[in-house]
Amino acid sequence: VQLVESGGGSVEAGGSLTLSCAIRGLSFDDESIGWFRQVSGKEREGVAALVTADGGTYYLPRVKGRFTISRDNAKNTVSLQMVDLKPEDTAIYYCALHDFSKDSSTTFHPLHAVHEYHYWGQGTQVTVSS
Repeated sequence: VQLVESGGGSVEAGGSLTLSCAIRGLSFDDESIGWFRQVSGKEREGVAALVTADGGTYYLPRVKGRFTISRDNAKNTVSLQMVDLKPEDTAIYYCALHDFSKDSSTTFHPLHAVHEYHYWGQGTQVTVSS
């Protein structure tokens, strides 16, 4: 399974970007696909996640209303649309996939279980200037 992110870049505060995660080698079935971000020296944090089996979505409170996660089944991609970007959104953004068929944990939370995701993309830089 391979995850390939695209769409990062530099924008001014208030601007918009859409990140895309192409998933190769797996078709949507029963997974959690999350977007995480990391700033140097800080823990990686979950920003948004989508559970493919029921379509449930999860958001970090401070991005809710500004970020939208969605999927395209035909293209096997998951996107993160980001509007009204703020300088504090600057980070490397990663998409990740947790395959529920590999893990029967009952404590998995799509945004918090960073270390339980099985596959990761290479990351894409998002820079927001003030």
